[in-house]
Amino acid sequence: MRFSGLRVLREGLTGNKGWQPHWRDPEPKAEYDAVIIGGGGHGLSTAYYLAKTHGMTNIAVLEKGYIGGGNVGRNTTIVRANYFLQGNSEFYSHSLKLWEGLEEDLNYNVMHSQRGLINLFHSDGQRDAFVRRGNAMAVQGDDAVLLDRAGVARHLPYLDFDNIRFPVYGGLLHPRGGTARHDAVAWGYARGADRRGVDLLQNCEVTGIDIENGAVRGVQTTRGAIRARKVGIVVAGRSGQVAAMAGMRLPIESHVLQAFVTEGLKPCIDHVVSFGMGHFYMSQSDKGGLVFGGDLDFYASYAQRGNLPMAEHVMEAGMTLMPMIGKAKVLRSWGGIMDMTPDGSPIIDKTDTGGLFIDCGWCYGGFKAVPGSGFSLAHLMATGQHHAPAAKFRLDRFRTGRGLMDEEGTGSQHNLH
Repeated sequence: MRFSGLRVLREGLTGNKGWQPHWRDPEPKAEYDAVIIGGGGHGLSTAYYLAKTHGMTNIAVLEKGYIGGGNVGRNTTIVRANYFLQGNSEFYSHSLKLWEGLEEDLNYNVMHSQRGLINLFHSDGQRDAFVRRGNAMAVQGDDAVLLDRAGVARHLPYLDFDNIRFPVYGGLLHPRGGTARHDAVAWGYARGADRRGVDLLQNCEVTGIDIENGAVRGVQTTRGAIRARKVGIVVAGRSGQVAAMAGMRLPIESHVLQAFVTEGLKPCIDHVVSFGMGHFYMSQSDKGGLVFGGDLDFYASYAQRGNLPMAEHVMEAGMTLMPMIGKAKVLRSWGGIMDMTPDGSPIIDKTDTGGLFIDCGWCYGGFKAVPGSGFSLAHLMATGQHHAPAAKFRLDRFRTGRGLMDEEGTGSQHNLH
């Protein structure tokens, strides 16, 4: 079933009775060429690119809940490529290029909106840091525009520019940055993978990983044993738990990151806005709700609800930056489980177990990385070679200390990234 303007018109005129399910609900096979553990954005995109780019169609994606029920549906939907360090910079640049062609590729509206992202700075030192970052982005081939105070005011006239503690000095504009609809991304990749023969197995929790003679042979699940000689672990905040089934201890801590949505408002915020003196970021959804978030809850947890002190902290930052939002009513909040690495950068690598691959450690950057992550892990699983844009995301950098990518310069404390 392909989507088109004509198809939408025809269905609208005939009672919308011709739509079909977006993907099948198959029974598990006894054996697959590859199994992906995790039916979130990264797992679904991996399966999609394995099928589309590498011709592997005998693949299963195992999701313990339902498609789109994990972190891919629990984030603030931001898409950007404004990273500074080599390794991160080229990867996110590649991922953004995939975003820009994603809707045509999937024949699905993921509501990708390149509305522009503005990182504000509030001191001379921050200005210098963003000048460096903007230059690095330009060298990488991405877009960056340095704005002075007047330039920010033209884009964001509603900010509190004269705040005594945090006056706005300027900002770094990333015009190609923006947002996408998080659950639509999951549905689009799920539909695309299913069309290419991938089995999407929902309510199929992995309970064990079978290893023989140093190589993976399959997995145990709540829907029976499944054999496979290639297995990818792509489970975000649950990475440490699933890897432990294979006898691995990952350098990962899991923390909760809350997100918030207000009631629907008339369009008032045209960009993604990031506060430079507090971890706060906001955009406005197509339905009118203000979508925003801030810091982690700062303690290790697997709970998907967050806590009230951090909610208060985020609201304080928002009011400091843009007091005009004070009367907006917050409708709901939720928590995503972040898999935090010691250097704040991800892992896409083989493990010491033959045929077992790991994709984790996305910290705050998971949603924007969905296309690039899946493309790179699929390349690694299919060819055995690292995809060039993700070549520095090695697991052994935490054992050797070589190649660490501390993007924010905050050291080896997981929850500071």
